[in-house]
Amino acid sequence: MPFNLSDKKILLADDSTIMRLVISLHLKRFTGAKITEAVNGRDALARLAAEKFDLLLTDINMPEMNGIELVRHVRTGLKSEIPIVIITTKGEAKDRELGMSLGANSYITKPVSVKDLIMAVVNHLEEKKVRPRWSAR
Repeated sequence: MPFNLSDKKILLADDSTIMRLVISLHLKRFTGAKITEAVNGRDALARLAAEKFDLLLTDINMPEMNGIELVRHVRTGLKSEIPIVIITTKGEAKDRELGMSLGANSYITKPVSVKDLIMAVVNHLEEKKVRPRWSAR
């Protein structure tokens, strides 16, 4: 495992079972972080209110509460400073600007490369220190 984030807890909100599986597998393999999954924004918000997480990864297009509403609630309702990474198919500049203006820390478009995903997570979770070289092999 190139990065040891086994002491970190990540909440992953995405309505796609396959996306949650793929992202979770990569995060566990390359970081060792503990992953909790939420199926939509409402589920994620409830989990955030009940438990402390170190990072939130969220899709935008989800039923019940989308990722934009989730970011808004996390920042204004919960008043949380948790780092938020949006991972979405919505790649237009206006979508990115909206997500970032509401308080997201990073914005990644799907299909996401494993390297981009891991580096975004590491950048938000690992203290500034010498990092091992990245290799997807």
